[in-house]
Amino acid sequence: MRSVEGLEVFKLAHELTLKAYAIMAGFPKEETFSLASQMRRAASSVRMNLAEGSMRLNSREYRQSVGTARGSAAEVSYQLLLAKDLGDISNETYKELRSGYERVGQMLTCLGQSPNHEHQARARS
Repeated sequence: MRSVEGLEVFKLAHELTLKAYAIMAGFPKEETFSLASQMRRAASSVRMNLAEGSMRLNSREYRQSVGTARGSAAEVSYQLLLAKDLGDISNETYKELRSGYERVGQMLTCLGQSPNHEHQARARS
C-alpha cells in the first residue's frame, strides 16, 4: 500500500486544514452550515484526493486525483477571500492561509507533472 503522508504537499495541506478548522470555529453561528461547512469539505478534500490518487492503478487516474486536489485548494483560496470580505477572518489570517494554499497548488502542479509520481508516493511510505 502506497502512502502520501510523507509528501511535503500532504503535510502542508494537513497543517493548513488544521489552521482553517481552528479559525472556522470563530465564524458566526449563521455561517456554520454554509461557508464554514464548504471550507471544511474543500480543505479536507485536498488531502483526501491525494490519498485516493496514490492508490490509483495508472498515471492518468493519479493525475486526475492530483488535479482534483488542486481544484479543492483553489476553492479554499476563494472561500478564504470571501470569509475575509465578510469580516469573518482578519486580513493577516487571510494572507497567511491564502499563501499556504497557493503553495499547495504549486506543489500539486509539480506533483501532477512529475513522470515518477508513483515512485515518489511509494518512497515516502
